[in-house]
Amino acid sequence: MPTAPSPGAASGGAGTGGAGGIGPGGLAQLPGQAFYVSDRTNAARQVTALRGQGRTAEADTLLRIAAQPSAQWLGEQGAREIAEQVSKRAAEADRTAVFVAYNIPHRDCGLYSAGGATDAAAYRAWISGVAEALGDRRAWVVLEPDAVAHTLDTCGIKGDVAAERYGLLAFAVQELKKRPQVRVYLDAGNPGWSQDPAELSTALRKSGIAAADGFAVNVANFYATDRNAAYGAQLSAALGGKPFVIDTSRNGNGPLGGDAWCNPPGRALGERPSADTGRPGVDAYLWIKNPGESDGECGRGEPRAGEFWLPYALGLAQAAP
Repeated sequence: MPTAPSPGAASGGAGTGGAGGIGPGGLAQLPGQAFYVSDRTNAARQVTALRGQGRTAEADTLLRIAAQPSAQWLGEQGAREIAEQVSKRAAEADRTAVFVAYNIPHRDCGLYSAGGATDAAAYRAWISGVAEALGDRRAWVVLEPDAVAHTLDTCGIKGDVAAERYGLLAFAVQELKKRPQVRVYLDAGNPGWSQDPAELSTALRKSGIAAADGFAVNVANFYATDRNAAYGAQLSAALGGKPFVIDTSRNGNGPLGGDAWCNPPGRALGERPSADTGRPGVDAYLWIKNPGESDGECGRGEPRAGEFWLPYALGLAQAAP
């Protein structure tokens, strides 16, 4: 399950800078890299802190995360300002910012990332503010992880509540697509979520997928890219050929197994973010979940959802293929 943005998450990032490290010029925007790399992510800030402590080897390892573009999550607080700041910095660097809109009412079924807008009116105002903040700048927005899939499981988002959610998602797609350079991808769960493809495609249609650019799969999960590509292709066929993006942030070793979605050990970074996937119908590999940020406390003493966890981040980077 996704995690809400951490309180210390970045609100922007520097433009171009020298390769290999973080300094006054920020992180490098590498040649051929379509998406924006911010030097204000939790991982980037931690690299700076480690270098200041003389922990060079750990800093170099963590740079495998910090030097790659990852999504900026937008939640209850400061979303409009953050969207404007990050998209402006991305434009200055001639890169595309990636955002996650994560503020739907009844978010995450009241679990680790509970919260969201207080009601439908508040959500409409919130998403309209985000859309206005993006203006005419390039941005990709992954819309409301789990929101559609939770209407089809045991979460309790049923009946009138589900209908309201579909309407809010469709409204969000329409508002964001008023912006000429914004691409929108509705979240569509993951291969391990036991959803009937026909039911899921119907729910996505009710949520405005026709007006969206596509859908997203594997957000904050660990399923291997091949499995996600097959899952996405099946769903795409049911949606008239809609393309999709895959979250590859932590899928390098695939899932641990069972229901081990909460900070499972032994996982690894996956394919680097790229709009050149070589897979028909797959618009991009994205790091939608920020690697190193906790999924939740999980009952084992881990940090709360969204907080950066250095040992876990180093493990993901060290195990990367």
